[in-house]
Amino acid sequence: MVNYRYLGNSGLKITELTYGNWITHASQVENAQATACVRAALDVGITSFDTADVYANTAAEEVLGEALKGERRESLEIFTKVFWPTGPGGANDMGLSRKHIMESIHGSLRRLQTDYVDLYQAHRYDYDTPLEETMSAFADLVHSGKVHYIGVSEWTADQIRAGAALAKELRIPFVSSQPQYSMLWRVIEDEVVPASREVGVSQIVWSPVAQGILTGKYKPGQAPPAGSRATDEKSGAKFIERFMREDILTRVQHLRPIADELGLTMAQLAIAWVLQNSNVAAAIIGASRPEQVRDNAKASGVEIPAELMTRIDEVLGDVVERDPARTVEAGPRSR
Repeated sequence: MVNYRYLGNSGLKITELTYGNWITHASQVENAQATACVRAALDVGITSFDTADVYANTAAEEVLGEALKGERRESLEIFTKVFWPTGPGGANDMGLSRKHIMESIHGSLRRLQTDYVDLYQAHRYDYDTPLEETMSAFADLVHSGKVHYIGVSEWTADQIRAGAALAKELRIPFVSSQPQYSMLWRVIEDEVVPASREVGVSQIVWSPVAQGILTGKYKPGQAPPAGSRATDEKSGAKFIERFMREDILTRVQHLRPIADELGLTMAQLAIAWVLQNSNVAAAIIGASRPEQVRDNAKASGVEIPAELMTRIDEVLGDVVERDPARTVEAGPRSR
């Protein structure tokens, strides 16, 4: 069964593998298949579920809410996010203004069929709204009981520090950061992770398998497998293209002996790798088939020896992206 970890300096425990439904639910897979994946997650002990109002333009929240209907609410940890537009593109349909936050949480609660969410996350930093306005709105949601904890996604180290300072003044639990993180994408290590440790925030990382690159299924010199994310022009291809380089694909293939030595698949190795970072509370896994959930769950609790962690670094070498400035690129400078 999947292990639990504390989220930030809070008393909240979440499963170190968290099921996420970005791209898949209400998009790549039919609702029945999505529900089967959620059931598989529950079967292996995953109780933490991550979504966002923008995923499939609100439909992903609806699918997750329906899939979890009938489960004991107190035994689940449900996370969602606010920032990106979900309406027709009106002047206030995006961002972290008080208006958009208040309207968005009520829509999310309705779609998720719950009275509260355990973690509500600012999906990006809003440069056009005073941070005080955003954090004050979050505080009102916490104090009303509609939100238990606050988090952010793809914020810089300085933004995390500023948010944490206001959260402390407002007496609300600011506990998490949700960045991209994998063997190939380590931009949080030099600045975001130290700042997060400083203020009591954990990472809930997305794309630990680098959009599927670290499964090893994409081979150098070969066309992407039919039906893979790299061939999905609707959503997946644009996110994976940065990793579809011959030098990256070649080096990833050299990770296979390390995975074999540990008795892991390549995907399990990639997920276990991010969990070696003690500031990571959870790795978000997605799936289009229940068996993927069951396979990925085997990464929980794996300890990778230090010498193998060093070998991984040596194998990947200079194809690893480490520039902290790449975090700023994750969100718009203006809405």
